[in-house]
Amino acid sequence: MSFQRPACSNGNHISPPSFSRNGDVRMKAGTDTPQDRVCLVGIVFFILGLGTLLPWNFFMTASLYFQGRLNNTEFHNGTAVQKEYYFNNWMTFLSQLPLLLFTLLNSFLYQRISEAIRIAGSLIFILLFFILTAVLVKVDMDPDVFFSVTMATIWFINSFGAILQGSLFGLVGLLPQKYSAVFMSGQGLAGTFAAVAMLVSTASDVDSKSAALGYFITPCLGTLITLFSYLLLPRLEFAQYYLNKSSKYEEGTTDKLLSVADGTTVETEKLNGHIDGSVTDVAAETRRQVEAKVETSPSRTKQADNSQDKASVMEVFKKVRVMAFCVTFVFTVTLSVFPAITVDVKTSFPGKWERYFISVCCFLVFNIHDWFGRTITSVIQWPPKESRLFPVLVVLRVVFIPLLMLCNVQKRSHLPIFFTHDAVFTVIMALFSVSSGYFVCLSMSYAPQMVEPKDAETAGALMTFFLALGLSIGAALSFPLRKLV
Repeated sequence: MSFQRPACSNGNHISPPSFSRNGDVRMKAGTDTPQDRVCLVGIVFFILGLGTLLPWNFFMTASLYFQGRLNNTEFHNGTAVQKEYYFNNWMTFLSQLPLLLFTLLNSFLYQRISEAIRIAGSLIFILLFFILTAVLVKVDMDPDVFFSVTMATIWFINSFGAILQGSLFGLVGLLPQKYSAVFMSGQGLAGTFAAVAMLVSTASDVDSKSAALGYFITPCLGTLITLFSYLLLPRLEFAQYYLNKSSKYEEGTTDKLLSVADGTTVETEKLNGHIDGSVTDVAAETRRQVEAKVETSPSRTKQADNSQDKASVMEVFKKVRVMAFCVTFVFTVTLSVFPAITVDVKTSFPGKWERYFISVCCFLVFNIHDWFGRTITSVIQWPPKESRLFPVLVVLRVVFIPLLMLCNVQKRSHLPIFFTHDAVFTVIMALFSVSSGYFVCLSMSYAPQMVEPKDAETAGALMTFFLALGLSIGAALSFPLRKLV
């Protein structure tokens, strides 16, 4: 997974350069820049953001459907025993592990496979696996076979989803900063979209199989719309301007650096600060060619190298290690209990409300408040990044693990029930999700601010790795925690 720009970054966007006919780099006047008419590019990136997290959210929200299909009773010594598959634990683990793996493999994949193949190909495979999931709704299968097929589907769908998400982060990083925010908003609302779809499916008067079929057809249509949106993007003039400028800028940067090597004067100040992550590697390679070609003005060349060379990964890690710990810890706590434990909480008001309880009080409450927590960071950023209170508050979130385990989770074998009322569970879930979204977003936005601008991309990549690590650790911890209940 690639993470070209950190999520929720609040840095100011630098106007992109344009190119004269002779290849010189100059800043484009605002009136000459193509306009995003009727916010069409923004709408496309919102849909793309929504499409990246649809797979995970639709499988997670449908946990009650899968548990119903896996209702398998075995007989041992004449006694009926309900077989436990730990579906939610395995679903969470096999959803997050691909994210960690593809974060580690991003340099291999993204240098060897074109962007169009990665994005369009991933969407096509996700669509095919969703179609398979929808078809299996009407197919009667042995619970063991169904569990194996579903786990394989979850693994592959989230593997392609990880490739898709990383590629789109790189793509949206080429546009002005506000489009990254729009993309993240689409991602933030994917969970709410899935929860509402489950509510509509549950409220329908059709039989359970037809309702589940309609539910899984929804992400098929959503993925198809996402694919068409991506194919539309290069045809929009505003998107073309920013997506094509990278290659032109690389040519302009090369010409400028070569002119320095030949001893000509250049407005270096205009270049510094306008080279983004998509060009840094090209500029570095060009510097190496210049060093091999030119032996004159060594002091000037050395000075240029010192100003442009990136810090090592370890040096960047030392600067962002606190934020890396924070984002890892936040997601470790969140994924250790959600949804593996929270989805098994039962309502204290059995009846018709029981059908909607988990969809509303677990998934809908979590997704709305998580989105709210991420959104308010644009207004409130407390504690500041230098404060020692920040990691302390992050660690204190661990209190939500016992609080949720002591709710009315069924079945349980060891712990007592302290909180039986639905309102208490809902309040705990709201605070749990708001704090998760808030601290994750602050951690991801603080990290690039703690390094030099030239190292912001490295910081973002490191934070993405630790984000994925937290998700995987939390998913793994959900197994012993569920058994402890």
